[in-house]
Order: sequence, then C-alpha cells, then structure tokens
Amino acid sequence: MSEPFVFDSRCTYCKEPYGAVTCGTEISFRCRPLSSAGFVRCTLEAHLEFAQKPLEFPMPSAGIEGERTCFSVTITAPEEPDLMWYAFRLYKPDGSTVCLDRNGYCQVSSAPWQQTVYLPSRYPKWFGRGVTYQIFPDRFFVSGKPVDPKGLLGNRWLHEKWGEQPAWQPDPDGEIRNRDFFGGNLKGITEKLDYLKTLGVTTIYMCPIFESASNHRYNTGDYGKVDPMLGTEEDFRILCAEAKERGMYIVLDGVFNHIGSQSLYFNVDGYYSTLGAGQSKESPYYDWFRFKSWPNEYDSWWGFKTLPAVEETNRDYVNYIMDGEDSIVRRWLRAGASGWRLDVADELPDEFIAKIRSAMEETKEDTLLIGEVWDDGTTKIAYDQRRKYLLGSETHGLMNYPLRTALLNYLRGGDADEFREAVETLRENYPKEAFYSCMNLLGTHDTPRLLTMLGSDQLPKERKDQAAFKLSPQQRSTALALLRCAETILYAFPGSPMLYYGDEAGMEGCQDPFNRGCYPWGKEDHRLLSFFRRLGELRNQEACLQDGELHWLFTSGPLLAFAREKGDRRIVTAVNRDAWRHTLTIPWKEKTARDLISGKEFEAKDGFVELILEARGAMMLA
Repeated sequence: MSEPFVFDSRCTYCKEPYGAVTCGTEISFRCRPLSSAGFVRCTLEAHLEFAQKPLEFPMPSAGIEGERTCFSVTITAPEEPDLMWYAFRLYKPDGSTVCLDRNGYCQVSSAPWQQTVYLPSRYPKWFGRGVTYQIFPDRFFVSGKPVDPKGLLGNRWLHEKWGEQPAWQPDPDGEIRNRDFFGGNLKGITEKLDYLKTLGVTTIYMCPIFESASNHRYNTGDYGKVDPMLGTEEDFRILCAEAKERGMYIVLDGVFNHIGSQSLYFNVDGYYSTLGAGQSKESPYYDWFRFKSWPNEYDSWWGFKTLPAVEETNRDYVNYIMDGEDSIVRRWLRAGASGWRLDVADELPDEFIAKIRSAMEETKEDTLLIGEVWDDGTTKIAYDQRRKYLLGSETHGLMNYPLRTALLNYLRGGDADEFREAVETLRENYPKEAFYSCMNLLGTHDTPRLLTMLGSDQLPKERKDQAAFKLSPQQRSTALALLRCAETILYAFPGSPMLYYGDEAGMEGCQDPFNRGCYPWGKEDHRLLSFFRRLGELRNQEACLQDGELHWLFTSGPLLAFAREKGDRRIVTAVNRDAWRHTLTIPWKEKTARDLISGKEFEAKDGFVELILEARGAMMLA
C-alpha cells in the first residue's frame, strides 16, 4: 500500500492490528497531518454503539516525520462485543478545531471509521475450506418411484414428466401456492453423493426438508417430520451417514421466523388432529402467534397470510425449537446434520440466534450456523436495531450476498477496483474467522440463474415473459465465458464457494419458480461440468485456496488479479471480463507460470510474467 496521507484504517502503520479485534485487544492509532496545517494537538473521539458510551483519548505527539506531525495513542478495546465508531479531532494554537473522518476534514464527523470488537469463539474449519452445494430437494433427483401426494398435507399435484417447466400461474384466487411437485427425494440425493464428490463438494446445504404443503417447504407444516414425498427420518439418517463416509457435511435450512398456516401449529385446514392456533384460543400453540383479531388478523411474514409469523420470545416456542433436550435444533443434529442455515436471519431476534448457537454447541461439536443476511453483517440494521450476527455469540458466517452484488457488477461492466473496495470493506469489518466462514454464492433459490443473469442485460418483468425467456446462442456463449470468470474468482476466494444445483450443468432460468427447474440428468453441458470438477479438485488440493492470505495484485477497469498465499505456496487468479484480449504483467519469482485450469504456461523474465488474457477469460496460476 502506498504511504497514507493522514490516516488509513487499512494500513497497519496507522492502525494496528488490522480490521476487527477481539474484546480487550490493544489497538494503536497514528494520525499524520501535514505540519504546514499547523495542528498542535489531536484527540481520538469514539462512540460505542451498543454500550451507548462516548469515549475520548488524547493522542500525544510522536514527533515529526518528514513533512508530517505524528500523533499516536494505544487504547484497549472494550471487554464486551461492540461497534466502535471513531474519528480524529485536530486542534490549532488558537483553539479552533477540525474533525478528520473518512470524508476528510470537516467540522462535525458524519462518516467515522468502524472498529468491530467481537468475542473470540470456535469456528468449524471444515466449512470455509471446502465447497458447498445447495440443493432444492424436489428438483434434484428421484430415486425409485415418486410418492403420490394424494392425502398429504396441502392440495399437491405431481408432474407427469421430470424436466417439465415448473408451474408458475397463480391459483384461481390469485394466490401462488407452489403446489406442483416432481418427486425429488432424500434417497435421490444419497444416490448422487458420488456425483457430488466428483465436484469436490464437502458441504451439502438443503432447502427445507420438513413436512410442508409447498414444493419449496418454507411454510413448515411439522418441524419434527421429514416430508413424506422426500422420505423418512431413516432416509435422512442414511443420507448423513453416507455423506460422512465421503467427507461431506449436511446443513439444514431452519425456517424459524414463520410457519405455514396449514401447519400442525396453526392448522387452519384441520389436517392435523391436534388443535391449532388458527382453530381455537385453547390451542397449546395460541401464544406462539401475534393475533390482532383472532382468528383472521395476525402478524405474518411480509403480509402473506399463509405464513403466520411466530413470536420468537415465547418461552414454549423457544423450548420447542432449541432449549428443550429433544428440541428441533438438537434433534436433527443428533440425527446426523452438521449445521443449520437460518432463513431470514434479520427477522430473528439476536437473543434467539444466540440461543440456537448455544444449543448447537451443547449438542454436537464443530457445528455450523450460517445466517441469511443480504447486507454487511456488521452494519445491518433490521427493525431499527443494529444486529450482532458476527460478534461472536451468534452466526459463524453469513450468505455472502454483498460479494455476489460486487462480483456481478464487475462482470457486467464495472471497474475491478470497485469490486476490490467492496470486498475490502467486508474484510475490514468482519472478524477474520467470519470472513473465512462466509457462504460465497452467485446463485440461489432466491435469485435468477447465474447464466441468465450474465447473459442478459435486462430480464423480463412479467411472469409469462419470464416463462418463455431463453438466452440466444450468442447470449449463452457470452454468459458461459463470464460464468467461468465468476466461478474461478469464487473458488479462489476466502470463504466457501457455493454451487447452486444445476449451475454446473448449464441451467438457465429467471426468478422463482424458473430458477428451480429439475436437474437435467443426461442433458448436462459436459464441458462446463468438467470445468467445475477441475475447480473443485483445486479447491480441495490447494491449502492456500482454503485458508491462505488474500493479496491484491491488480484491479483496474476490466482486469483483476489477486493472490492467495500460505507458506511457500502462492496461487494467482487473473481475470479479464472485457470483450477484448488484454495483456497483464505481474511480479513472478519462478521461471514459468502455469494455468492450473488449462495447463497453459507463460515464461517469466526479470521477475515478471506477461499474461495474455483472452476476452472474458480467467486463469489460476502457480
């Protein structure tokens, strides 16, 4: 990094240690204004957000450094996790002052720097190092004959043929209930574990598997029962055991903010024999919900009456989900799961999330808790409250949507340096362990397919147009090239690269439900499949790609280059997202540089190597 002007929070000469710190850590600050500015005194002004406490630290003069006057101070981070916002107050001999924050000199700070202070805790190393594969269970693979949905919860129906377009038109009353099924099951996932092994997969994250009236199963019917169309609890136990034999871990989707109105707990249809809160105020579950006027007016997720919101502070509900000895969180860990992903984590209270993690760690060692959060997890405000996801007692990591946004912006014409800046903001704000425990994604069940996103500048807005949308041959060719760039970056990056089922096969699709089609067994794009297998192989073979340090080499315009280093091993990823060929020269100690993906080699001269980056091309060099 070039010499900082006055203060650079990412330069260890100005602030040490770098980034987030654990509670009680000593932090040194150094502010260096030009001597010609005439400042004679400096104060570090800070505010602890959660403790609601202002702090002020005099910064004694540390002497003159060339043209600059240096002020420095070492402070001790608070003993409790917090966000400390800080800036510098500079004084002149006449008593006048100016404030220095991220926007430069000002009178009143409006953009202070952030210092994250967190509790040290255990992080499961198996997750961030490996490859994650997300499965939408109904659409992955059917082993045997699909289960007839007749008589099951909800008015479900089964497609006649695997691979048909998912139903997208609403029911006659205008509601979209996702009642169409293809019959994918847990035995089918077990049967395909060896296939997943060829992709280098170490973690399987499944969308909800519990009994539900919909194909996505985010409207839970019974947390204690595997949906009959998916199989049985024994099938789940076998899946976990078979996965473990192959070095894989199973992560379940926990939907604990809301349930289905047809559920065991609400039971508006009377499917279950127990009395639900939607049927009677005498129901044992009545206090789980917030009724405004029973039975028809109640809090629901985003206003969807089919998704009643749960009162997460209710003692009985907390006991049922995580505190009880046979609670849902504990029970399914004992059945073989290794972690939970929390749906809509920003709508769960911090205390609720912390209790889930405590229950997990009491039940099973080395478990993983991931949160669905679409923003910077250290600065997220939900329901007017700053959240504490990453401060040591809640989630280990988050779904890395900020990385997805930054990477897609770069690939679709943005500047590589803007991508670097977005990533560096996360790296500076996040605890290092959490940064390396992110679930790095580019496509999920909640986003359009990656190929579709990369191949089209503008997707249709109307559902009927989305249903008919397909990339042209030229668009698909461009999208495939950019996808290879995107995934090369992802697999070389800190955090677990997540592959959404079927992206490796070349699946397309707009928003839900078109992004949730059936895996095209026997119709895969085999060149793309081979590419993903090579990336998975490299991720599992190269320790520096798993937990090595990240160093930026070049970020400007269409060109991006960064290194991952661990010990003597160094792998450089270089990307050109432009439609034209470019050359890029980077420092290189060895005689040759070899692309680990294609096998192509480049000769180094005088400590540098000149790379020829093809249009929309990417390399992983060692």
